[in-house]
Amino acid sequence: MAQTHELRVKVHGEEHVIQAADGANLRKTLLSAGLTPYTAITRGVNCGGRGICATCGVHFEAGEPAPVHWHDKLAARFGYPRLSCQIAIHNAMTIAIIADKVIWGARDPARRFGISPRCQID
Repeated sequence: MAQTHELRVKVHGEEHVIQAADGANLRKTLLSAGLTPYTAITRGVNCGGRGICATCGVHFEAGEPAPVHWHDKLAARFGYPRLSCQIAIHNAMTIAIIADKVIWGARDPARRFGISPRCQID
């Protein structure tokens, strides 16, 4: 039997728990579960998971993997939402779907690579 990981997804004040196969793509897993990282605008206008439009961004609360794809590395480094299309699930994760984004989601310097979201930046 294949290994699975617990994926906790927070969206609009609710938490959904999904079991995901090891190595599964985060974006595809969300969509298969009826959850979308997209907005109403970007649901129909996106790159289809190729890592170039940045419309499938999510925030991590736990289990954040190191970025591999160049675009996701930039997102992580500068505090933008991580690209769900470029993330493979290899451990338990808690993510938040960004409810107030219009297209991409705002930059949050507290979420920069290596800095806890709970840290203050002066």
